[in-house]
Amino acid sequence: MKIQQSTLFAVGTFLLSLVLAACAADPAPVAAQQQVQAPVVAPPLVLDSALARRLERFDQYFTETLRLQGAPGAAVVVVKDSNIVFCKGYGLRAVGSRDSVNAHTVFRIGSLSKGFAGVLTGVLVQDSLFKWTDPVVEHYPDFALRDNKQAARVNVMHLLSHTSGLPYHAYTNLVEAGYTIPQIVSQFPKVKLFGKEGETYCYQNAAFSVVGEVMYAETGKTYEALLTEKIFQPAGMRDASATYEDLLACTDKALPHNQSGCCGWVCTPISEEYYNAAPAGGVNASIYDMGQWLKVLLGFRPDIVTPATLDTVFTPRIRTERERHIFGRWARHKESWYGLGWRILRLDDRDLVYHGGLVNSYRGEIAVDRKSGIAVCILFNGPTAMASDCVPMFFDLFK
Repeated sequence: MKIQQSTLFAVGTFLLSLVLAACAADPAPVAAQQQVQAPVVAPPLVLDSALARRLERFDQYFTETLRLQGAPGAAVVVVKDSNIVFCKGYGLRAVGSRDSVNAHTVFRIGSLSKGFAGVLTGVLVQDSLFKWTDPVVEHYPDFALRDNKQAARVNVMHLLSHTSGLPYHAYTNLVEAGYTIPQIVSQFPKVKLFGKEGETYCYQNAAFSVVGEVMYAETGKTYEALLTEKIFQPAGMRDASATYEDLLACTDKALPHNQSGCCGWVCTPISEEYYNAAPAGGVNASIYDMGQWLKVLLGFRPDIVTPATLDTVFTPRIRTERERHIFGRWARHKESWYGLGWRILRLDDRDLVYHGGLVNSYRGEIAVDRKSGIAVCILFNGPTAMASDCVPMFFDLFK
C-alpha cells in the first residue's frame, strides 16, 4: 500500500513529539563546575519529511527483525545535531515479566565503554593533568613489559589505540577471572611482545585499562569517580554508572539473556566480569543516557570536551584490517582503523566513528557520522545476531 508523504511526516512528527515530551520531563544536563565554554544551544528542531520517513522505516525494520530473531529487549536512540529525534524501548527487561524496556532502563554496554575512556582521557589532558604522549611509567611506574626499553616508551595513546606491543587480548582471561589491573600488569613481562609500540595493532582489555591507573595516580580519584564527575553528571547521564554494585541496586535494569535450545531466551545472572577493568567494559547506561552521550560525541557539549580534543580522539591511528569479521556487513567500508577508544571506518565520502560491545550477554552498538551530524546507539539484553546488522542498515537509510 502506498503511503502519502504527508502521512509519513505526520507519523514521524507524532513519534518525535512523544520522544521530546518524555525527555522534557528529565532535568537539564548539570553544568560542569568550571566551564570554559557553554553547551551549544540547539536551534528549533524541524523534523523534515525525509528524516521522519527514514526514522519510521528504521523503526519498522527494527520491530520486525527483533520479533523474528532478536533479543528479549532492546533500546534505540538517534541524535541529529544536538537533538534527540528518536528514543524508544522495545520488548521486555526480562522474559516472563511484564516490565517493558523504556528510555531509562539500564543495560551494560560492554566495549562501548572504551569510547568513554578515550574521551575522559582527553578531558584530563585538557585539564593539564598529563599529556597524550606521556610515557605510562612516568605516572604509573609499575607498568612493565618483557622489554624494559619498550615499556619506558609506551605512552597513553598506545594504551588507548591497542598498540603497546602486547599480543592480542593479552591476559583478558585474567580480567574475566577477577584479577585487578595492577595484578595483571605484574604478569605482562612474562609475555613475548608482538611488535614495537605504535606500529602493531592487537586488541586489548587489560592493557587498555591501565589508563585508569594513570588517572588515579594523577588525581587520587578512582576511574569511576572521574567518569561520574567529568562526563556522567555534566552530560546529564543520570542513570549511568560503572560498578557492579550500582547495576545490582538499579530497579529499572534489563537482565541479560542467553538462548537455550529447548526453552528459547532464558535469564542469566549479572556478572562481575569487566568491572575490574572499567575503562574497557564497565559502564552501565540507559538509552536516554546514550542520547546525551551522542550529543557530546557530535561536539555539542564543548563545556565537557572541546572539538579539538574530539578530533584527537577520533583521529585514525592504526589500521585494523585483520579484523575484517567485524566489518563484513559494511558494504561501503573501504578501510578500518582504530583511534583512541574508537574504531574508525572509512566509507566512500566520510569517516564513521564506531564501536561494538559484548559483555555478560549484553550487546551494544554505537556509531557517529560527524559529517552529517547524525548518530545512533542500540542496546540489547541478549547476544542477538541482528546486532551486527542494525547499524549498517541504519546508515544505509541515511546515505
